[in-house]
Amino acid sequence: MQPDNTSSAIFTVAKKELSWFFSSPIAYLFIGVFAAVTLFIFFWAEAFFARNIADIRPMFEWMPVLLIFLCSTITMRLWSEERRTGTIEYVHTLSVPLWHFVVGKFLGCFALLSVSLLITLPLPITVSLLGELDWGPVLSGYLAVLLLGSAYMAIGLAVSARSDNQIVSLLVACAVCGGFYFIGTTAITDFFSHSNAELLRQLGTGSRFEDITRGVIDVRDLYYYISLCVAFLVLNTYFLEQERWVLNKRTVHHKRWQALSVLLAINVLAANLWLGQLPKLRLDTTQGKQYSISDATQMYLAQLQEPLLIRGYFSDKTHPLLAPLVPQLTDLLEEYQVVADGRVRVEIIDPQQHPDLEAQANQQFGIKPVSFQVADRYQASVVSSYFNVVVQYGDEHQVLGFRDLIEVNARAESDVDVLLRNPEHDITQAIKAVLQDYQSAGNLFDTVQQPLTFTGYISSDEKLPEQLLTFKQALNEQLQQVQAKANGKFSINMVEPEANGALVAQRIAQEYGFEPMSTSLFANESFYFYLTLSGGEQVVQIPLEDMEASSFERNLNAAIKRFAKGFTKNVALVTPSKPGAYGMPQAQFRNLEQMLGAELNVHKEDLTDGQVSGEADILMLMAPESLDDKQLFAVDQFLMKGGTVVAATSPYSVDLSRGSLAMQNHQSGLNDWLAHHGLTIEDRLVMDPSNAAFPIPVTRNVGGFQLQEMRMLDYPYFVDVREGLNKDNLITSQLPQLTMAWASPISLDKERADIAYTPLIESSESAWTSSSLDIMPKLNAQGEASYLSEGDTSKHLLGVVAQGKFSSYFVNKENPLLVKQHTQQSADQEAESVSESQTQEAQTLDVSSVIKHSSDSARIILFSSNDFLQDQVLQLTGGVSQSDYLNGLQLMVNAVDWALEDTALMSIRSRGNFNRTLAPLDQSEQQVWEYGNYAFALLMLLAMALWAQAQRKRKQQQYLAWIAQ
Repeated sequence: MQPDNTSSAIFTVAKKELSWFFSSPIAYLFIGVFAAVTLFIFFWAEAFFARNIADIRPMFEWMPVLLIFLCSTITMRLWSEERRTGTIEYVHTLSVPLWHFVVGKFLGCFALLSVSLLITLPLPITVSLLGELDWGPVLSGYLAVLLLGSAYMAIGLAVSARSDNQIVSLLVACAVCGGFYFIGTTAITDFFSHSNAELLRQLGTGSRFEDITRGVIDVRDLYYYISLCVAFLVLNTYFLEQERWVLNKRTVHHKRWQALSVLLAINVLAANLWLGQLPKLRLDTTQGKQYSISDATQMYLAQLQEPLLIRGYFSDKTHPLLAPLVPQLTDLLEEYQVVADGRVRVEIIDPQQHPDLEAQANQQFGIKPVSFQVADRYQASVVSSYFNVVVQYGDEHQVLGFRDLIEVNARAESDVDVLLRNPEHDITQAIKAVLQDYQSAGNLFDTVQQPLTFTGYISSDEKLPEQLLTFKQALNEQLQQVQAKANGKFSINMVEPEANGALVAQRIAQEYGFEPMSTSLFANESFYFYLTLSGGEQVVQIPLEDMEASSFERNLNAAIKRFAKGFTKNVALVTPSKPGAYGMPQAQFRNLEQMLGAELNVHKEDLTDGQVSGEADILMLMAPESLDDKQLFAVDQFLMKGGTVVAATSPYSVDLSRGSLAMQNHQSGLNDWLAHHGLTIEDRLVMDPSNAAFPIPVTRNVGGFQLQEMRMLDYPYFVDVREGLNKDNLITSQLPQLTMAWASPISLDKERADIAYTPLIESSESAWTSSSLDIMPKLNAQGEASYLSEGDTSKHLLGVVAQGKFSSYFVNKENPLLVKQHTQQSADQEAESVSESQTQEAQTLDVSSVIKHSSDSARIILFSSNDFLQDQVLQLTGGVSQSDYLNGLQLMVNAVDWALEDTALMSIRSRGNFNRTLAPLDQSEQQVWEYGNYAFALLMLLAMALWAQAQRKRKQQQYLAWIAQ
């Protein structure tokens, strides 16, 4: 038969089946049940709005089970009905090959499934309107449903070809399809080791379905479903061909048919084993290529000078929720090995089967097995298992446990999702850490890419105090030693600023703000003793601490590291110390410290000595409180030296101690200093109709019983920022959403020509402000949140970057350090003799001056809330998902990386599973979207019925016209 006749016969059969579907209740029942169950699962069983995640995973989670029954139902009658009506004999007598009928019926079923999926399209459209939906997993999910449904329908057709009874066909098809599904589930795989369990998962239809729905389209998964379709369609054709044969008689022709069918089916299925040995050919459809090795990772892998070892310790018997994550993590580790091109070696082992490696894990890496309680239908037991990844480079190593790798989303006590949080980020972060530790153990200049110049702006010896003369000699010796190790990348330049008419003194005063130093407030002698390190256009000032050689060596090394690649940066963190309940600080930032500490060295900074540690690369002020002049001077001079100050501060602070919620005035000591730089935080709180919910216990009377439930109420003080995030700045461009709790508006002095302001975070245009300290949620008689806007509404700035040449707040003011010194000396002179005071002065020399202005690289990153990152508030703004709320913490880590120009990991830091949230909606709006989807599905079903009826009338008219002719 010619190809055109072949296609004509196939499509004729497909159209005939499709028209029969729509001329009977079968199609409408199929589509109606499919849509109803899908919508019910999405909005009710999976609690879409309470889940508060902008994806449609709940729609796909139940598809493997739902399609078993629906596909078996739709295929049970296709051949059984042919036998019942006697048309099967007519099919056998036609000269058209039987496989044409088989493929035609299959395409008819496929078209009906496609129409059913079409009716669910409003769901992803709804989610995309309510949040930032990643369409890649959506499209791949629809592809997975079509592939899985096709496999089930091919199975159903083959079963129907062997049965005369539709009920028997239905039951057998459900059993076969269910067998293919359950063989890859944890109910079966938990009884086997990892290797055997992975083989079973590869045989199961559900596990491959999950891989595609998460956004990864693998050629092997596509071929698996196609091979099932081809194999069972071949069996279908063979079963029909058998019916043509004479009973109890087997000819050579029959044996050939049998052998050909069996060999074809076996070869089609066996090709899956062959494909499994080939390199992975897959397409990552997620936004930002979430499941692919990123450019940032490849950059760190390219820095490896010797092989890096990544070893996964995974026990065969582990917790059932962790077991499915092992193959995902293993696949990712293998991707590292492929991308690294020989620079990474990956080993996956079961420690309990390798006692020597288990001993190494326990002794060298400090890895201990974790006890999990597991249970099956027969018994409950406790198993000790491993779920660890070790990254080792040279003598340095990092260990990741299951708590570092997973993310738990508990919707209810018995409904828990355990997913890999962001495995590439966690593993790459570990690689970065061991790489930095390894490099820091060697010569600093091995990682410096440009020549460095040490410049000392030091007065002549006769102008220097005796202690500085001694320190100068130790300094020169230290510099000579560094220069000898620098391989020509380090030069020394000593300059006397007062020489040649003090031209250098004028230049450094203008460029760096370096003014003459003095040893006391009323001293007549002044001198210069400034130390800088420069490379290219970057200049770093080396601070004077205690004028000890060890301190200078430490500060010099810290300055060199700023020009080197691959060294861990240092964050000086200032947090509140005022005790609250139970002696603990009122506001705690442990989550922030933990997240910063994963990539950076975090040191609690004490500003009471009037200076910031010389090793600090960035200064972070979290809810600073009552900073005095000396502490403020430390902040000011750190900025003047070209540093970056990140501050989260506001005129108000919340008190959550003892279970209460109260707002109080807060004095940071920064207000005048910020206003000096054109940044004013107003004494008001921003309230926004676009807000995150506030969890509050509500008591209801049900049949005389008092029931308490947690209700999520609209709370305008939790400003939900989406469109207001600056998409052009790396600090906020990777964040899908941010909640600013109890924030105040920031006003800018835009007339400042020397400072550039870049808005980072803005509220919506419908926001208003309030100066009331009553922040308790307001409820109406129905127990719902009741807030009305007050006054004018407009956008309000909540986060900003100020960069430029700042002038010191202490210009033309007394130096707080010297004032303190003079006061102390006066007290000493009253208690002791003049000679003893002079002896003490000779022993401890305080040298200080005011740097009048900064370089152009200085920055202030300001967020106008004291509380949006404290631990208790993070729990409140985390929402119903019960997952750690990471966006605010990611914002601060991004700010640090951006300021330090270390942006490699920023591109993959926001790949967590629970980052995309829905826009805030009240209950009535949620009902509108939910019932709108129901109504649209019903309208689509009615439209299909009217279309089918119109088609039938048109055909009847054509038939009557043909008879009349």
